[in-house]
Parts: sequence; C-alpha cells; structure tokens
Amino acid sequence: MLYFWEGLNEEKGGSMKVLHTADWHIGKKLHGYDLLSDQAYILDQILKIAKTEAVDAIIIAGDLYDRSVPSEDSVRLLNQTIAKWNLTEGFPLLAISGNHDSATRLATGAPWFDQADFHLHTRLQEAFTPVVMGNVQFYLLPYFEPVDARIYFEDSELRTIQAAMPKVIEEMKASFDPTMSQILVSHFFVAGSSKTDSETKIEVGGLDGINGRLLTDFNYVALGHLHGKDALKLENARYSGSPLKYSLSEKDQTKGVWIVDTETSTFTFHELTPLHEIQELHASFEELLDPAYYERVEREDYLSILLEDRAVIPNLMNQLRQVYPRIIQVQRLNGYETAVENRLKAESLKEKSPVTLTEEFFTEVSQTELSLQQKQWIEEGLQALIKGGIN
Repeated sequence: MLYFWEGLNEEKGGSMKVLHTADWHIGKKLHGYDLLSDQAYILDQILKIAKTEAVDAIIIAGDLYDRSVPSEDSVRLLNQTIAKWNLTEGFPLLAISGNHDSATRLATGAPWFDQADFHLHTRLQEAFTPVVMGNVQFYLLPYFEPVDARIYFEDSELRTIQAAMPKVIEEMKASFDPTMSQILVSHFFVAGSSKTDSETKIEVGGLDGINGRLLTDFNYVALGHLHGKDALKLENARYSGSPLKYSLSEKDQTKGVWIVDTETSTFTFHELTPLHEIQELHASFEELLDPAYYERVEREDYLSILLEDRAVIPNLMNQLRQVYPRIIQVQRLNGYETAVENRLKAESLKEKSPVTLTEEFFTEVSQTELSLQQKQWIEEGLQALIKGGIN
C-alpha cells in the first residue's frame, strides 16, 4: 500500500526513512485474556520491519501502556523492548505519552534517555523544541489537558483542546526551519476520524474533534489514539492504528505500521501478523465438537462463537474450551437479531460523550439545566476516572 502526499518541498531534502507505530497498550487484556505474549510477539515483528527497511528512526505516538499504573510485567516488557530497539539495535526513538499513559511515571529517566537518542516527551512545553535528525524537525506533542495549555500560554480562556491547538501549532511554526522538513507526532482525535470499541469513549476537555486543517503545514503527521489505520485519510496525516486487534469490532482491520520516506515523499503500510487472530464462528454445538470441523479452524485464535442451537446445553463453555481455549464470547444465533437491535441502540448512545449523556439525564430528572460549575465538576470527575485507568 503506497501513498503520496503533496507539500513536501524537495528542496528541503529531508532524506529520512521513519517507522510510525502507536497504541501498543502494553498490559491490555482481551475479555480477561492476558495479551503480553501476543504483544511481545508483535513488537518483535515491528523491529524486524524496522531492520528490513533500514529506517533511520522509530516513532511511537502514545499509549505505550494501557493503564496509568501498569503491572510489573507490563513495565518489564516495555523496558526490554526499548532497550533492545534503542541500545542493542541502535534505532533512535521518538515517543510521546498518550491519554492512557501516566506522563509522570513514563518520564522517569527521560533526562538520560536523550543521550541514547531516545526522545520521550510527556509535557506540553517539550513539544516546542524540535528534535532535529538529519534534515527533519520532529515536534513531539504528547497528550495534554486544557489546564496545561492555560498555564503555558497564560491564557485563562483556553478551556478545551480545540481552543488550545491553534496556539500550540503557531508556537511550533515559529521555530520552523524553511530548509528542513517538519514531522508532527501527537496523540489526539482529528475531526472526521472513525473509532472502534477498544478506544476510550470518555472525551473530556476536548480530546475529540481537532480540526485537520491545523495540520497542513507539516510534511507528515504521525498520530496515535485511534486503533484503525484507515480512521483518517488526510494527504499528510495518518493513524498507525494499534499493532494488535483489541476488540471484536477490529476483527476485520489490517494491522501494521507506516514507513515514511521524506526523500521520495511517500508513505507505505506494512502489515503485521498476530500470534493469535480474532475470528467469528457460526456453527452448531455438534459441529464445533466435530474434528472434521474444528481441524479446519485456528483453534488457538480468540473466538467469538454464534451458536445455532436453541436447546439448553449443560456445561456448554467448559466443553467448548476443551477444544477452543480462547473463547471471548458465545451468543445464540436465534437471538442474534435481537442482539443486533440492542447493539444498534447502544451504538446511538455511544455517539454521545459521557458529559452530554450526564447533562441529558440531569435535565430529564430535575427539569433544570446544569450550571457551568456543575459541568466543570462532571468533566473533572470523568477525567479523574480516565487517569485511573478506565477504557
């Protein structure tokens, strides 16, 4: 898959090849199943692509962890990965914190990381000093809260990310070197993008809806936050998507990484093959336990099963798990239409932010509108939940 983008001034000659990945979510579980071995496997694949393509640097656009307080095993996997990629293999790394990461915890040791060409930015103010490699300026903009922008710009009117972003971009442009190319690395939602079920639904302080027109002055924008590579198709901007499928809604997505070549003005997508796929099976209980059927199925995959039987089947899950060890859900096919109707109703609610839903509920129950102070309390409470690790 090959794309061209307009606007890269060939006279700048920023001759680099960069790998763009994001949303590792190390430590994430899939319906209770630990994914650390799957994540270690896919990270090794990304490294192989980096070596095969002989890239000059690797971008990691946020959400390295799935929780602000990751488990010991998660920290160990990330540390081992970074050490191998950066210290053993010698790849410069350009990373930022995402909304799932704890910026403070992730930044531990950052002053020393720069010495090994591991550039990790977790604070807004760091985004305005570009990391220069070759003839490219990299602007590393981590996920930030509106309060961070209010403090940095000393502007009490900056209440949302949407309001802050024009100032953020203008501040970056002030340091643009016209003889160089500029790449922005960031972690937010660009208006017009599409989501999947594994992404954070709580949108507080304006994580949602950044105007894509703000990004036009960059030669390439490496985004994190959304898990599908096709979530956005601007001429100069892409989400890498998550390297693994983290929900059933992602089962048909192609996962991988982007390779950006600033000399040829192209970026190409390289697919990744997971250790275990996510797939959906439609069959009767008898078929599922028939070797003639299950020997044609990748039984080690994460499976969603639509069961054709109507009768009650004693000890159903235990019997199925003897053959299929990674079942993520079982639904009765005869109740599938009802399930679809219920899901469609739920989808209409998902289109609304938690703040909006809370406002509607309050108004319906109390027959009064929320005050500005009450709205602020709601936003602060929801943001505290996000920081505590809500998906």
